[in-house]
Amino acid sequence: MDQPTAEAALRELEPLVGEWKVEMVPPGGEPLDGGARTVFEWHDSRAHLVQRSTVEVREAPNGVSIIGCDGAADTYFQLYSDDRGVCRVYEMSIGAGEWRLWRDGKPFAQRFTGRFEDDGRTIRGRWELAEGGADFRVDFDLIYRRVD
Repeated sequence: MDQPTAEAALRELEPLVGEWKVEMVPPGGEPLDGGARTVFEWHDSRAHLVQRSTVEVREAPNGVSIIGCDGAADTYFQLYSDDRGVCRVYEMSIGAGEWRLWRDGKPFAQRFTGRFEDDGRTIRGRWELAEGGADFRVDFDLIYRRVD
């Protein structure tokens, strides 16, 4: 029996690969002082993308994520963990200039939408959350700028 491969789905992740400087902006505020960097690199298997984030802002954790896909269903998932001990699973989509993550678990639902700009050198994104069945509200914005 022929098995579908993930080759095309994994190719969609290529725009993320590399090092990014990240700015965090609270709702209605200025970018937070401190630096943040995210690096996306292929796992040795080339079947998963590893994201490592370091943040020099006390309010934000460092994190590691593993991004993978189901080649047969053309779906993506992100396994997230951070230095607070938080672990979450996000559904994910990427393509047509947009990167999205979302989850509906406790203690709140979350979603992220990022749009690629400047020929893929910038990603402008927003994290939103909804607690206790309330409507989504802005948590913070992120601006990723590719590092040369």
